[in-house]
Amino acid sequence: MSDLKISSQWYALRSKPRKEYAVWKYASNLGYEVFYPRLIVQPVNPRASKIRPYFPGYLFVHVNLETSGISTFQWMTNAIGLVSFGGEPAVVPEALINAIKQRMQEIQEAGGELFEQLQSGDQIHIEYGPFQGYEAIFDARLPGTARVRVLLHLLSDQYVSLELNVSNIIKNSRKKGNFPS
Repeated sequence: MSDLKISSQWYALRSKPRKEYAVWKYASNLGYEVFYPRLIVQPVNPRASKIRPYFPGYLFVHVNLETSGISTFQWMTNAIGLVSFGGEPAVVPEALINAIKQRMQEIQEAGGELFEQLQSGDQIHIEYGPFQGYEAIFDARLPGTARVRVLLHLLSDQYVSLELNVSNIIKNSRKKGNFPS
């Protein structure tokens, strides 16, 4: 028998649709360390939830599976189970969890996700990448991604549409740009 002990690791835990909070509460009450990344939003409907999961349908749990067992999470109320590949629960690297926590803190300090604060026609500044230093006009958020479409002003009132990662841009203090027709 091996003396090697497996320590606690992070795993992704799937929840039933819109049950992330219930799973977080339940697992936390059982004594598990659970990371539930979520954002505070301003919904159009004032009766709608003001909290939105950053990863809908997923939470992260820090656990030693040798002591708690996989079935604990398969049969947990409102949970579907641990994300697995080939029947083996997938370990989420600690560095990834730390990066997500850091990103959540940045979003909180900024007052929300940048693209939720941007409106079509807003002036933006490209901070990173091959177009670093250029000014552009925000056009749209690309659905289901952390990417946005901007219009880069070139020569003779020509605009080029670019798709960029939202982390590559910042909003200028000037309100609206000259949106091309």
